Amino acid sequence: MSNDVYPTLPGLSLPVGRSPTFKTSVLETASGREFRSALMFYPRVKYTLRYEFLRDSSALAEFRTLCGFYNSHRGPFDSWLFDDPDDNWIGWQVIGIGNGATRSFQLVRALGGFVEPIYDTHSVPQIYVDGVLKTPGTHYTINATGLVTFVAAPAVGATITYTGTYYWRCRFLDDHMDLERFAYSFWQLGKVEFKVVKP
Repeated sequence: MSNDVYPTLPGLSLPVGRSPTFKTSVLETASGREFRSALMFYPRVKYTLRYEFLRDSSALAEFRTLCGFYNSHRGPFDSWLFDDPDDNWIGWQVIGIGNGATRSFQLVRALGGFVEPIYDTHSVPQIYVDGVLKTPGTHYTINATGLVTFVAAPAVGATITYTGTYYWRCRFLDDHMDLERFAYSFWQLGKVEFKVVKP
């Protein structure tokens, strides 16, 4: 598990594919009645990126940067972090209500009413209790999977909120990349696919 961040490269073309995927077991009886069981509570998002060009020169080493990143993680073997520009920030997200005893709260983010955990923070999050900003290390600690633990449990009814940026932990889907050189020092990549993995 690596904390390397997927590189931002200028040759990225649109559209960028983003496919949330669940896993559901469906059993259909002879009469047509269905029994469904959700095997995953949170979706695993698959990303599809396409690059119109990747330059390969001493000053612009985009081709080498992407190849080096892929090779250093041995394709789909190792996980890494992706900064999704469309899903990397949350403001004033409620992560819990104090009860006077509970000290630990998981960072989460809501997307259209669906709430899921945040595991990898981009920067030091801002944690508020009833609108009062708390100091990391003094009032709380946060571990590597986004679990906030307060030194003293928040009071009964106190609203705990979070503002900050985050990454998605991903891995490549394929054991190969299909790169093509179309001009001197210019390469293109039909697509690179990766998906979110859970810690």
